[in-house]
Amino acid sequence: MLTAATGPTAPQGAGVPWPDYVLPVASPQPITGQGWWWLGVHGGAGVTTLGQAVPGGLDAGRAWPTAGEPQPVVFVARSSASGLKAVQNAARQWASQLVTGVELLGLVVVADAPGRRPRALRDLLSLVSGTVPRLWEIPWVEEWRLGEPPSAHLPKECAPLARDLTRLTRPA
Repeated sequence: MLTAATGPTAPQGAGVPWPDYVLPVASPQPITGQGWWWLGVHGGAGVTTLGQAVPGGLDAGRAWPTAGEPQPVVFVARSSASGLKAVQNAARQWASQLVTGVELLGLVVVADAPGRRPRALRDLLSLVSGTVPRLWEIPWVEEWRLGEPPSAHLPKECAPLARDLTRLTRPA
């Protein structure tokens, strides 16, 4: 079963506040067939690790991947305040149509620390998750921090993420 969309699935355009910071736009080779772009909305978001843990995506290099046809994109951010605020900016950029040629699939939030998030960050994540179609959360994995291969220590949350992205990017 596919994770249901809980936020907007298309840019809203008029009325969306402009972001404080905009990510650059790149023109990479378009993805043909099945696959997606991981878009790290800030440095250290976890794109490289996620790419090893959930194969099928390509690193967009912290720039919007645009091409002739809409490119499937997944935001990646840490669960810190600065990471979630970077998501807000990227989501505003998408929603206000400052960038085109993107099919935003959702957001992957990678835990920035072990344990339960402070209430302020839980509240911010709740707010931010309403600006994207879907939210997937990856918990803290101590082995990843220690440099062990992500594929050797996959948290259970990676399975539904991989399943959803495969289904969302399956050619029609």
